[in-house]
Amino acid sequence: MTEDTKSLRIWIDADACPGEVKSIVFKAAHRQKTPVILVANCVIKAPPQYRNVESVAVSQDANAADRYIVEHSIAGDLAITADLPLAGDLVAKQVIVIDPRGEEYNADTISSRLSMRDFMDDMRGAGMVTGGAAPYNNQNKHAFASTFDRLYTRALRRIASKR
Repeated sequence: MTEDTKSLRIWIDADACPGEVKSIVFKAAHRQKTPVILVANCVIKAPPQYRNVESVAVSQDANAADRYIVEHSIAGDLAITADLPLAGDLVAKQVIVIDPRGEEYNADTISSRLSMRDFMDDMRGAGMVTGGAAPYNNQNKHAFASTFDRLYTRALRRIASKR
């Protein structure tokens, strides 16, 4: 691990994370020797050339991966998740959070996103058909890569400036 990244870790809520997102993160983190932790209900192996990637398998409990990431992450870490309640918990800890489609969650955006999620849950509970998320596509991949690059670079610079 380089001095520049000794305190930065990248957490991936890996159960439903698209392979394209993991690939982008693996490559960038490998170059900087930043630890990447995949957290899921089963072991998810990274390609062997990425020695900085660790896989943590948690219990089959629906929120076990979320709890693990919240308990083990620290302010300044970076996390990738599509799970809004998890994103909210991480933002509260000052973890940098990115959705696999490239949306950054922060203190200014997370409460409105959680409110919309709750509203849509209520609509579905009332029998309204709301549809699901659109399939992951190249536009999403490019949006994620751009947001990840910007936030990862900012996190690395913040660590370098503290030395």
